[in-house]
Amino acid sequence: MLGASSGNLLPTPDAELQLEQLHGLLSALGTSETAKRAGAVISPVVDQRLVQVRLGLASSLFAALQFRNAAKAGHCLRVALTCSAWSLRMGLPDDQREAIELAALLHDVGVIGAPDAILLKPGSFDAEESALMGQTRQMTVEILRRCCNSAAVMDIVEHVGHWYDGSTGQSGRKGKDVPLGARMINIVEAFDAMTTDHIHRPAMSQERAIKELFECAGSQFDPDLVRQFVEFCDTDLGAAEREVAARWLHSLDPELVNSYWQLNCVPSAPRLQHADDQFHRRLLQGMYDGVVFVDANGRIAFWNRGAERLTGIPAASVEQRQWNPELLQMADERGQPLAAQDCPLATAIRSGVQSLRRLSISGRSGRTVAVDAHTMPVIDGNGATLGAILLLHDASSEISLEQRCQSLYEKATKDPLTQVANRAELERVHEMFISAHQQQQAPCSLMLCDLDHFKQINDTFGHQAGDEVIKSLAALLKSACGPGDLVARYGGEEFVLLCADCDNATAARRAEQIRKSLAQIPQPALDGRCVTVSIGVTEIQPGDTAETMLRRADRALLAAKAKGRNRVVQLGTGSGGTQMEGRRSLWPFGASGSLELLTEYLVTPVPLKLALEKLRGFIVDQQARIIKTEPQRMVIEIDDRQSGRLRRFGDRPVCFTFDVQLVERRHRTDGSRSLQAGPLCTKIRLTVTVNDSRERRREEMLTRARRLVISFRSYLMASIDEQPWAESMLTRAKRLLGPWLSRNS
Repeated sequence: MLGASSGNLLPTPDAELQLEQLHGLLSALGTSETAKRAGAVISPVVDQRLVQVRLGLASSLFAALQFRNAAKAGHCLRVALTCSAWSLRMGLPDDQREAIELAALLHDVGVIGAPDAILLKPGSFDAEESALMGQTRQMTVEILRRCCNSAAVMDIVEHVGHWYDGSTGQSGRKGKDVPLGARMINIVEAFDAMTTDHIHRPAMSQERAIKELFECAGSQFDPDLVRQFVEFCDTDLGAAEREVAARWLHSLDPELVNSYWQLNCVPSAPRLQHADDQFHRRLLQGMYDGVVFVDANGRIAFWNRGAERLTGIPAASVEQRQWNPELLQMADERGQPLAAQDCPLATAIRSGVQSLRRLSISGRSGRTVAVDAHTMPVIDGNGATLGAILLLHDASSEISLEQRCQSLYEKATKDPLTQVANRAELERVHEMFISAHQQQQAPCSLMLCDLDHFKQINDTFGHQAGDEVIKSLAALLKSACGPGDLVARYGGEEFVLLCADCDNATAARRAEQIRKSLAQIPQPALDGRCVTVSIGVTEIQPGDTAETMLRRADRALLAAKAKGRNRVVQLGTGSGGTQMEGRRSLWPFGASGSLELLTEYLVTPVPLKLALEKLRGFIVDQQARIIKTEPQRMVIEIDDRQSGRLRRFGDRPVCFTFDVQLVERRHRTDGSRSLQAGPLCTKIRLTVTVNDSRERRREEMLTRARRLVISFRSYLMASIDEQPWAESMLTRAKRLLGPWLSRNS
């Protein structure tokens, strides 16, 4: 217990020590950088302490999961923190919130019983393996049944993974009969899994993950809870999780926590990392070549950024898994796949001899990359083999995407104060940057950073002090650059960071690290005070131009400012956008003046309110004009001016009219005719016309209209509606005859 006895006003030495440790942990919540060890949420030390105070005697179960699979343990802790913060937002009673927290922390503890061949597999599961992993849910129930005294916790754990419609699970319960905690955990763990990197799939952006949640609402997830969770996600999730962690450290009663359990454990001391380790890790992370460490048992112990760049596989999803040449689809000099026994790493561990071979691997977007693979065994002073090192050097004759972007960066015109690229150079490079990534079908992202309360800094400390703060932010952004990235001063205290080969989720994590790092740097020009920054993040998406991408990042930045500053907001669904399948095109009846190019019936899985927010974002970023608004209908005009090097001298701006009709309906499943069946969705009828009917320009205008429609669909997260709503004869007559009547009136 913390504090002093009632008869002594001075704290005891033990209490002082505990208070000092508690203060250090609470400070770490707001200042720690992303943990180096795979699976850590806040930092290894803070994570361990949070688990101990929340689980008490049962923290040994979580420790077993952590040693078995650190990534899965980190997932459980993130789910527990998010569920707890969400429960506070919902105003749930304390006992119900505590049951949800405990169930979330241990809902995947059964993973410790999964076979290594499946748990450490460097790829996606087949049907049989997925079924075996599904059995870990029952293992979790059996493990907790032997030590948990709470019927509420067990009820939640037994229903984690059960679908809302009752199509999975053996209890027969469905809908609201499934425990609230289980329905919440199902949503949060799916969201966390989608926004976390995996070997076979990079992390999704928040908007794409939200779309997936809405698409599964009513079947896998509770539709009402999905809508509440999406509204909760609009808050600062990081701040909410830190608030929960601080509450756990401050106010949890050990006796109450231990009353749930019957077992005992002694927590182990955290492992300290020496300064030499930090230097070595920084050196290896900065190398352009890929570096992979494999221990004597064949597990991957280290995977640097060069390996991420070359293979497209993030370190967090591959470390601690079993090495296999199939992970990179390694092939020999003749193009034949390498067998496990012929792998250079296995040979180096077995024979203790280093080798250099020309091999090929599967790189970004599945393209084959020729590499020089240099393998070296690691042997200790007693002659025992500890593992092996694999160096991968890109030996392809084709200049890589990163090298081209890096060349642009080195030739950039510098801002005289910060020595980063200036705005003119940013505008020149941004188009090439987008074009190169679209050609390679690779993602790229943009961060727009703005110092908070900068005018007050100038007014209080002077403009020279403000210049020093600006240089400090520029230096931090340059240090956060990877190969091919570009930092530019956009104007005043605003900076842009173009992130090469980087998706929305990865860019948001990098932005969060930049935000935290700046908040920890004392500014000498401000008498040691620290400053903060707000950051808007977006990823290129279908139909994007340099202008729309930058405007979307600016909207994200404004949202970060409106939410209180010192935070990161991301917008955009990313490059995994929609195609133009199933298009319905309508040509006019020969009327002059206005040409109807195409009509599409679309559906987005989000409610009407959220669809309208996405539509407003499209209007702002395209600088469209709103011509008419009616209930469930909006007419907008877009001047499509082909910009940059693609524009010809004789091109005229074309004005497209988008007639957008939206209606909120319930998605009907299994042929149901009930109006209450299925989750809410928004159906859209989009008609695109143009104010130019010259025959020779039809194909060109249709192509440009399709590009805008691709962007429209990406903003609204919409797909082709296989069951479009019926249009009445009167409405159809008005729509088709309206333009003709107005011209002849």
